[in-house]
Amino acid sequence: MDTKPVILALWSLPRSRSTAFFRMMAQRGDFLAVHEPFSNLAEFGSAEVAGRRVRTPRALLSTLRSAAEERPVFFKDTTDERYPAVLDDRDFLCTGARHTFLIRHPRETIRSYHALNPEVRRHQIGVEALHEIFTAVGRLTGKVPVVIDSADLVAAPEALVRAYCARVSIPFDPRALTWEAGDRPEWRPTRRWHADVARSTGFRQASTVYDLDVDRDPVLSGHLRHHLPFYEELHRHRLRVCEEKP
Repeated sequence: MDTKPVILALWSLPRSRSTAFFRMMAQRGDFLAVHEPFSNLAEFGSAEVAGRRVRTPRALLSTLRSAAEERPVFFKDTTDERYPAVLDDRDFLCTGARHTFLIRHPRETIRSYHALNPEVRRHQIGVEALHEIFTAVGRLTGKVPVVIDSADLVAAPEALVRAYCARVSIPFDPRALTWEAGDRPEWRPTRRWHADVARSTGFRQASTVYDLDVDRDPVLSGHLRHHLPFYEELHRHRLRVCEEKP
């Protein structure tokens, strides 16, 4: 078995239950949990890691590495933007971090994103950018990165998280599958996007039903057609818990 990663990354589509996954990793207590540092940097011009405010991609990458010298770091981020500095940092993609991926069918991502931002643009759905990082990591490491599907995560959370932990060489902690409902300081800049997980106490099926036919919408259907091939490729590599040995 590989050693425990000093930086464990979860790259995800927006609206894919990635903040619930972050909440679980924070609950574990054995990682410094960092919430969307690259997204915050892109959107707000700065990000905070281990109490340090950074304002450039290079400084962010350096700070993540420095923080990992003190304790293991887990960060999750979404790919509604591209991150050229990450793609250009071969060491970070190959050996500097263990990169994993969370996907959701783009039709569901579009519905959920549109409910919060009706002006959602094609690139913000994020599947193409996620696939780009996935491909770069696979090419540089010679290994297929771990991919989990949001639908599988909520259907069988314990089995899937157990399998994920085995693949990334960290101990499985069943106590982290539940948590107390409530807000967290790192969610404040984008609080309205995390309202569902702030009310949650664990992984669960979405209760919201969106009255939106993505396939018939002249704009959103184009978003779906663009991203669907990238999703299908990622989905083909998803972690299947039935194939994991107990």
